[in-house]
Amino acid sequence: MDRKKIICAFENYVSNYNLNDPNIYLKYKHTGKVAKNCERIAKSLNLPAKDIDLAWEIGMLHDIGRFEQLRRFDTFIDTESIDHAEFGGDLLFKDGLIQQFDDEKENYKLLEKAIRLHSLYRLPDNLSERELLFCQVIRDADKIDIYRANYETGLHVIYHVTKEELLNSEITPEVYQVFCEERAIPRNIRKTIADNLVGHIALTFELVYPESKKMAIEQGYLQKLLETEFINPETMEIMKQISQKMRRFTEK
Repeated sequence: MDRKKIICAFENYVSNYNLNDPNIYLKYKHTGKVAKNCERIAKSLNLPAKDIDLAWEIGMLHDIGRFEQLRRFDTFIDTESIDHAEFGGDLLFKDGLIQQFDDEKENYKLLEKAIRLHSLYRLPDNLSERELLFCQVIRDADKIDIYRANYETGLHVIYHVTKEELLNSEITPEVYQVFCEERAIPRNIRKTIADNLVGHIALTFELVYPESKKMAIEQGYLQKLLETEFINPETMEIMKQISQKMRRFTEK
């Protein structure tokens, strides 16, 4: 695998978009971070060098559909636009974009599977052991950087609301109930910006590998999200309970 070729192809592709747009830059930076996360997780699993490279490549390509999604629809919300993972898979493997990144066709099937499935709420049951491995690595790596991306960019920027609207937002009972069950929050039950914040925090429950959990804690952004100072008193009280529950979970 030629990492330099993949990086050059990615830079060339992203040059078609406005990196001065905070949301475009968000995904540009996110891509590199996720690729590094994939590499670290793969190394922790003692995978062979070729598989570590493949995990890294999946990280570099997993969100390729986000850039055009934002340009066409001005949102990252899949339910209001397109499924970015499927769209990225189409760009790469139907439109042939993958050839600019990687000409090792023996990797294509696994690359496509991992990219198309990386944002599903639950993985299908019919994956091979190898497919499951790489799908879990990219899903963990992606979740870990979501904390940083949301904190540094700001949920209010990502979801096109004011900071005041964010901090006055409510956490709906259904979302809090799912959080208390230590499960990821399905997108279709999130009604508010605060619900989305809780949804990002709850991704911690889904991390598969010990190294992933270690990375999530050590980078510090999970804690920063938990410390969001809401104006809404009811939300602030619920966030205190969420923080306590998450602390107990991460200390297990």
